[in-house]
Amino acid sequence: MSDIKVLARAAKQRLKNDFWKDCKKNFDENASGAKERGVSEIKVKSTLKGKVISTIRGEKDDGFYLRVKALLDAEGEVSDAIGRLTDKEYFQTLSYEEKQRYTLDLSNRYLAALAKYRKEKEMSEITGE
Repeated sequence: MSDIKVLARAAKQRLKNDFWKDCKKNFDENASGAKERGVSEIKVKSTLKGKVISTIRGEKDDGFYLRVKALLDAEGEVSDAIGRLTDKEYFQTLSYEEKQRYTLDLSNRYLAALAKYRKEKEMSEITGE
């Protein structure tokens, strides 16, 4: 029951602070900017909607994504990204099958983080942030 009260209190605070009014203004400004640049308004609005939802939920970027982002900001896309992101000490303790599984999982996580990074970069270029 206390969780519901906390969520209700947070929603009330958003209403008091004109959170939704600011969101609407942000949506409209970015959509018109995207239209001027020839970018899909729907794509921009969808991305902004995702940001609003994650803000409301209080989600933060995980440590892995932050490492990938730092790597991409510093050196761009490199051919040995999986090797650079591998925890060498942990990797040495694994059996052959576990190493294969670890590398595959790391590769999947890297591809997801790379897609998120590209999307964020594209949006920052559109919105000028």
